Amino acid sequence: DEARTPLIISGQVERPQEKYEKAVEVANALERAAEMGKDGIDPEGDYEVDEKQRSSTLTDEGFTKAEALIGVEDLYNPQDPWAHYITNALKAKELFVRDVNYIVRDGEAVIVDEFTGRVMPGRRWSDGQHQAIEAKEGLAIQPETQTLASITYQNFFLLYPRLAGMTGTAKTEEVEFEKTYSLQTAIVPTNRVRARQDWVDQVYKTETAKWRAVAKETAEVHKQGRPVLVGTTSVEKSELLSALLAEENIPHNLLNAKPENVEREAEIVAQAGRAGSVTIATNMAGRGTDIILGGNSDYMARLKLREVLLPRLVRPEDGHRPPVPLQRSAEGGGGFTESASASGAHGSAPSEAKAIGNLYPCQLTEDTDQSLVELAKQLVKAWGDRALSVIELEDRIATAAEKAPTEDPEIAQLRAAIAQVKGEYDAVVKQEEMGVREAGGLHVIGTERHESRRVDNQLRGRAGRQGDPGSTRFFLSLGDNLLRIFGGERVAGLMNAFRVEEDMPIESGMLTRSLEGAQKKVETYYYDIRKQVFEYDEVMNNQRRAVYTERRRVLDGRELKKQVIGYGERTMNEIVEAYVNPDLPPEEWDVSQLVSKVKEFVYLLEDLQPDQLQGLSMDDLKAFLQEQLRNAYDLKEGQIEELRPGLMREAERFFILQQIDTLWREHLQAMDALRESVGLRGYGQKDPLIEYKNEGYDMFLEMMTNMRRNVIYSMFMFQPAPPAGQTAA
Repeated sequence: DEARTPLIISGQVERPQEKYEKAVEVANALERAAEMGKDGIDPEGDYEVDEKQRSSTLTDEGFTKAEALIGVEDLYNPQDPWAHYITNALKAKELFVRDVNYIVRDGEAVIVDEFTGRVMPGRRWSDGQHQAIEAKEGLAIQPETQTLASITYQNFFLLYPRLAGMTGTAKTEEVEFEKTYSLQTAIVPTNRVRARQDWVDQVYKTETAKWRAVAKETAEVHKQGRPVLVGTTSVEKSELLSALLAEENIPHNLLNAKPENVEREAEIVAQAGRAGSVTIATNMAGRGTDIILGGNSDYMARLKLREVLLPRLVRPEDGHRPPVPLQRSAEGGGGFTESASASGAHGSAPSEAKAIGNLYPCQLTEDTDQSLVELAKQLVKAWGDRALSVIELEDRIATAAEKAPTEDPEIAQLRAAIAQVKGEYDAVVKQEEMGVREAGGLHVIGTERHESRRVDNQLRGRAGRQGDPGSTRFFLSLGDNLLRIFGGERVAGLMNAFRVEEDMPIESGMLTRSLEGAQKKVETYYYDIRKQVFEYDEVMNNQRRAVYTERRRVLDGRELKKQVIGYGERTMNEIVEAYVNPDLPPEEWDVSQLVSKVKEFVYLLEDLQPDQLQGLSMDDLKAFLQEQLRNAYDLKEGQIEELRPGLMREAERFFILQQIDTLWREHLQAMDALRESVGLRGYGQKDPLIEYKNEGYDMFLEMMTNMRRNVIYSMFMFQPAPPAGQTAA
């Protein structure tokens, strides 16, 4: 899924901050046009939004209005460009939604991964989009980034000599694996017979009705003593459902990208399979999390060790979020809720990290409690009194929880303690597991069909693992993105034809087929995007390899003089070919212009005169100028080495790397612009990809030529200051 977007390494570039802020003001003043009517007449409004393509376009009225609001005559004026800023501000307004595509944390807009629901700190949208979002939210605007290097996931993976993978949802994509990576997809039979029931989707007319139905089903299954996992597609939707469940007094846990929930992920997952527990998770599919019926005694044991050791081993100033107490609900059916005393727990010191009402299935015996106290004392002796950070302690507990052999005595002690605690918890958890199994196992509720059937299958796959009982159901509405963007008209027509009430769900094979058809349409659409990204990047891939091979040779090479002289000789040849026409007789050649050009690059050849070149053939001219260049380079080397031995070699490496990096960065931008422009050539019966290949190749040759010429020019113009006390020769 992520292969639709290339991987980018970027660097900062300064842009005027006030333009982002002004663009957001203008975007807020502009009005969105209605969808284009069936008669094809342009709708009234200042801009149009294409959610499928994730783009926004100003109408003619919008251009006029935006130019008037900014006070400029042309948004595309190269001396004072505004169009890019306005487009990004409109996309930030319409397509990038807070608590869906990003969250605001500590004064920053942090991207939320649409596939896993986790935040991605350090990642930023490129081309000024992130800055537009910061301006929209009133945050400090960070400097814009410029692409330094780029590669698609496909070409990145193809760099590996061998590839293999394992997943439960590859079969629907086997054609793509074959075509892109030359990988065969093989199906391994399930370890145990599947006992999960996948109930028919329920579709509602409105989102409100859908969410009420989700809350109702959650309450019913919760009362049966079964654990429930509800999958949502955004932070915003998870909090909406949380509010509905709170109204019904149903205790539940939230697992989404909000920091206070992320830090409790281990606890939430540990108890997601316990009797009557309700967990709301955003994009759970990509988390690779195993929900164990009755609760995860292994996680609980780790959390117990963490609680005991934190106050004794972790630095007091290393503030963190301690575990939030979770208590069994007073009503029947189990389940958990945060205790009132935990509400102010954010950022408290480790010494306050006390455990947790009924997170644990039972009280430990006195012997085990005492052995944990003794363990803490021994670890203080070994690791120091409150000398670790929270992360260091958690890493050591995680290492101890693994089964890999260890020679570290402290890790071995930790491992034994985890096993002892887990053993006591297991007895209770096993009993609870039997009750959950008899009640029907984990029930998974999907609140929206994803764009890909794979992700739906991954969510369903949380229930009924390894032959466990379980069930799944999807609740949908006509307002869901999939139906709204990719063909909900047919379903809406059906509902109107049958005059379906708002609160009445419809279940039918025809409807399910329509949904699967919409998903297949989306999958095909995104496959075509991935294929196109890959095909265009193939052009860049050959160029990338050539540039990085050259760069690697420069980094590894000790003797670069030969390479730089090679650049110089090619530059001399190119100058001769540019100023000498072999079809004309030698006396008509403009050798004075040729000599002037040579002196531009090699100022040490200031004594070179045109009459020295008279009577020479084209090949003799090249040989003569190459000889002159080598002599001049030796002279330059003598001057530089006199200042400090080895300085010439350092300068060669520096100037080559500087030119490769600078020109490659500019080339990436030029290739991006070319890719956008060649799309229009399809209207002229030309293949955009072939046009991109041909022009991209010419641009690459020009870049490599400029790199060689710039290195030669820089080497001869290099005039380092002499060391203190030494005068220049």
